[in-house]
Amino acid sequence: MTSSTDIKRIMVAKPGLDGHDRGAKVVARALRDAGFEVIYTGIRQTPEMIVQAAIQEDVDAIGLSILSGAHLDLFPLVIDGLNENDMGHIPIFCGGIIPKEDYQALYDIGVKGVFGPGTTLQTIIDFINELPAKE
Repeated sequence: MTSSTDIKRIMVAKPGLDGHDRGAKVVARALRDAGFEVIYTGIRQTPEMIVQAAIQEDVDAIGLSILSGAHLDLFPLVIDGLNENDMGHIPIFCGGIIPKEDYQALYDIGVKGVFGPGTTLQTIIDFINELPAKE
């Protein structure tokens, strides 16, 4: 389960007021065990806090975890903040409780992968290993 991509540093973040972080922690640990350096920001992060952490940590990818249903409100703010800071090239993937009918809207704003309940950890690792290198 080792990483073979140029993606090395991954930030896992919990935007919004959602306080449930078990899934994010499980994904963060699996990514770490697969050979990635993982920065976990903790719960209740604003989009601005996530963007600032991404800048400070010089991450190669960002995973957003959400259960609150605010993904269509919060994720665009994260992506806009990254774009405003010349970091729009950083791939974003997400997971949590996201209705399938919202997947396309997330892809349309630039999210590269959406993973719902029941997704295997290996599927997420394989997805990251297939991401292109940071520009």
